[in-house]
Amino acid sequence: MQDSIHTLRAIHYLPILTTLFSLFFLISIGNRYLQKGGSHLLWWSIGVFTYGLGTFLESAVTLSGNTPFLNKSWYVAGAILGGYPLAQGSVYLHLKKRNADILTFITVPFILFAGISVFLSPVNNEVLQTFRPGGDALEWQWVRLLTPFINIYSAIFLIGTAFWSAVRFSKIANGKNRAIGNVLITVGALLPGIGGTMAKAGVVEALYVGEFIGIILIWAGYKYCLVQNPAVVSGQPELEGH
Repeated sequence: MQDSIHTLRAIHYLPILTTLFSLFFLISIGNRYLQKGGSHLLWWSIGVFTYGLGTFLESAVTLSGNTPFLNKSWYVAGAILGGYPLAQGSVYLHLKKRNADILTFITVPFILFAGISVFLSPVNNEVLQTFRPGGDALEWQWVRLLTPFINIYSAIFLIGTAFWSAVRFSKIANGKNRAIGNVLITVGALLPGIGGTMAKAGVVEALYVGEFIGIILIWAGYKYCLVQNPAVVSGQPELEGH
């Protein structure tokens, strides 16, 4: 295990704040799901939970040091799941249920295969860093080649639909709040992806910052979308954040 001379900085404790905020967000969106139901709200609740789980594992690494199990769990929660559940919520919101079910049937087995492969992979303890997690420690490096497919799928249905919704609502007289909200969601969803790319280059701290700001913007965008404009668009259904 790499035990190079390293001093924990304040930024390494940032995931603790992100985890606490994710818990706050989860309570909010989870309650809405319990009140209103809906597959999209269920998936979004799962997405906020896994988001917080990933940052919780980062917090555990900071507070108690890294282990092969923590490292693998972090990789599954962050790199494998990542924005997938949130994206799947958008799938159920924007597509017909039958089509959304088909995409779920196709993608979930792929997610399970990638996650199981991570846990089965041996770990190179000489590469494993004590103060931060990373994918370099996995000896089955081919597993890391699976994550771009998941990330592209997530980007299309989370970032893509949020951006499309922002453009669409900006052209509607009473769509200002949802347009602004979806812009915030778009930016918030982009930041962890940018941070994740830098994390693959060894700058995990950039991921911590992206995750923290990202979840705040996604929450703000979600809440903004729920604020009704003075006049309700005729025939416009409540879109729960998009």
